Amino acid sequence: MDGGDGSKDTAVEFGDEPHVLAVDDNLIDRKLVEKLLKNFCKVTTAENGLRALEYLGLGNDQRNTLDGTVSKVNLIITDYCMPGMTGYELLKKIKGSSVLKEVPVVILSSENSPTRISKCLEEGAQMFMLKPLKQSDVKQLKCHLMKYRS
Repeated sequence: MDGGDGSKDTAVEFGDEPHVLAVDDNLIDRKLVEKLLKNFCKVTTAENGLRALEYLGLGNDQRNTLDGTVSKVNLIITDYCMPGMTGYELLKKIKGSSVLKEVPVVILSSENSPTRISKCLEEGAQMFMLKPLKQSDVKQLKCHLMKYRS
């Protein structure tokens, strides 16, 4: 897990800057998301769903409480296909959390599967985007970030 400056708990200190959590098992895809978004927001990356849940304060050893242990993020971007926990399973955990259910989740996938897209949107995903993420996709992501912050 990389908070950008090597520290895990800097999310709270980043006042007005939007904060995105990018979850992908592929290092190149994580770096691409980080590169495209870093000019207008803080990006924290996680290499799988379990790490993302730990970062968000929803890991197995952490309670789902409002005591400040939950990292503040304005948007979560996750790959659909990951080992251990899929992006869909991560989405369900986030939307099942009283603390995080309002945070927009964007699912990324290299497969344009209508069934997969419908399933994710029905479960509460804000958007479904095809990989690789492109500069033209960033504008849409910015809109969701700004909407959630206000």
